[in-house]
Amino acid sequence: MKDVRHSTCALDCPDACSILVTIDQGRATHLRGNPNHSVTQGFLCGKVARYLDRQYHPDRLQYPLRRTGPKGQGQFTRISWDEALDEIVANLKALAAQYGPESILPYSYAGTMGYLQGGSMDRRFFHRLGASRLDRTICASAGAAGFMEAYGIRMGTPPQQFAESKYIIAWGANILTTNVHLWPFIVEARRRGAKLVVIDPVVTKVASLADWHLMPYPGSDLALALGLMHVIFRDGLDRYQGDTASLRQRAAEFPPQRVAELTGIPADQIETLAREYATTRPAAIRLNYGVQRSERGGKAVRAISLLPALCGYWDERGGGLQLTTSGAFDINREALERPDLGTPARTLNMSVLGRALTEVNDPPVKALIVYNSNPGAIAPNQALVRQGLGREDLFTVVLDHFQTDTADWADIVLPATTFLEHTDLYMAYGHYDLQLARPAVDPPGEARPNVEIFRALAQRMGFTEPCFADSSDDMIRQLLDSGSSRLQGITLERLEQEHAISLNIPDLPMAGRPVDMDAATLDYTPPRESRLGREHPYPLELVSSKNHDSLNSTFGVHKATDAQTAVLQLHPEDAAARGIQDGEEVEVFNHRGKVRLKAKVGPTVRPGVVRAPSVRWARQAPDGFNVNVLISDRLTDIGGGPCFYNCLVEVRRCGA
Repeated sequence: MKDVRHSTCALDCPDACSILVTIDQGRATHLRGNPNHSVTQGFLCGKVARYLDRQYHPDRLQYPLRRTGPKGQGQFTRISWDEALDEIVANLKALAAQYGPESILPYSYAGTMGYLQGGSMDRRFFHRLGASRLDRTICASAGAAGFMEAYGIRMGTPPQQFAESKYIIAWGANILTTNVHLWPFIVEARRRGAKLVVIDPVVTKVASLADWHLMPYPGSDLALALGLMHVIFRDGLDRYQGDTASLRQRAAEFPPQRVAELTGIPADQIETLAREYATTRPAAIRLNYGVQRSERGGKAVRAISLLPALCGYWDERGGGLQLTTSGAFDINREALERPDLGTPARTLNMSVLGRALTEVNDPPVKALIVYNSNPGAIAPNQALVRQGLGREDLFTVVLDHFQTDTADWADIVLPATTFLEHTDLYMAYGHYDLQLARPAVDPPGEARPNVEIFRALAQRMGFTEPCFADSSDDMIRQLLDSGSSRLQGITLERLEQEHAISLNIPDLPMAGRPVDMDAATLDYTPPRESRLGREHPYPLELVSSKNHDSLNSTFGVHKATDAQTAVLQLHPEDAAARGIQDGEEVEVFNHRGKVRLKAKVGPTVRPGVVRAPSVRWARQAPDGFNVNVLISDRLTDIGGGPCFYNCLVEVRRCGA
């Protein structure tokens, strides 16, 4: 007999979709978007619509594994949970005793957006252990720092209000690939006469449908924002009532002609964009995280985020900007994560994992526990990360659904559950709904939720604090008990009945917020690894933006995903100069490494720019690397994020 159950997509996406799961004889047979959810609106992205292929993939991990061969070879044998947990605990105790607990490093990110599986019992475990803390910077830290500098909170325009906009700028935002549930609201706005402008160095899917597409040099967004401000101030189009003297002075240094040289966008187009944005009311900006993956990325986000305040758009429905809504979810993080269980420990930045594992540290990192992430594929400076993972004296544990690039280097691999198999509570960073999901199906084999794995480790470590016995429902009640007005009236019982509940926020969430318009730190110089920086003698700028049909490395097990992420897009001029034909195998290289890809020649990038869709599983590649072997682990101006989109390379025909 068929049944329909509610769930929530846990993948790292702003949409956090409400899902209806069809169950037939205990097996999920169909996923569809909940038509009663105001953002999901009854449809799913292509990735999640096919998620059951991943859910029931024959390579899914089902039992604990112990390494039997050399590190990196992926040779394992099945063991019991008791054996796995005992071996992990014995190693952690021995290493903590010899080197101190800070020699143990957790490594996790947003493989799930759930509060429980993403950061609850695991944080309690590592805090109580005294392990090193992880600065989780790999995706959003630079942009978050820039927005916080400007506003002190991470909130933005609700997605539903984009339907009321008259002028929409998608700035570094490939909405159809990374935020598709915003698209219907943009379609409605355009039906009512709105103009859609895309700012992106790549001809993305959304750029191909825009009214106007501007293609700046990678990493030049801060200069463009200052150029727009120059025109807005010069022409008297600003409406901000506070002190803008510092910003006005800085913008005066960036006239359109200078900005044209820095960005590659003609001066007359900069003039037009500034005037149209400032006078077509209301105007909204969808600013995504691609902008911040540059050496100047944090300050670029800060400058762009000042534009709606400068023009008075925060006070109008359909105006403003959305980068993230995550700051509205005022949960009781202290109760959930329990940092009081241990003393403050050192913090290591996840974006420089290779350095953390290979450089001299006191104490050295001797154990690595990886969950909700795949650093062997997604971390920059991949060769150095691989060198660190290959250390024989590094004890590595990986929790995952599949034997990933990182799992190949592990000593113990533990099978984890998917979002369809456990209880969790979900925030969103593209809307304001809090959602509860219960298990829709049973896990395969002996797979366990992260919560249960870390609970079992705590018990074997001898941690007796009552919090380690908290159930999932206990922790949900604790995190909801924050005293925040935004969560007032939201209870586990209500979530059980309604599945999704909107936070208590104003209709215009950012109206009246104080704004820091000080521009002392907003000066722009080209990134060192860019066409105008020329730190290295390579002529092409590599952008490794998201692949349309996958999400980070989550779907890397599929052959179709591997094929889509094994290509390099080149402009015809750059291909002709190198004698490269469409479909040929090419080698992309710099001083950090090299990778083989298939050339895809066409006008999807501007001359001097190449693009490799990310993120390919390196273990699927014939040479064992993906494009992150080319990326430096240099950090952004603020926020400590990676500079994925400031990378200089050269390309040649294989065998040339």
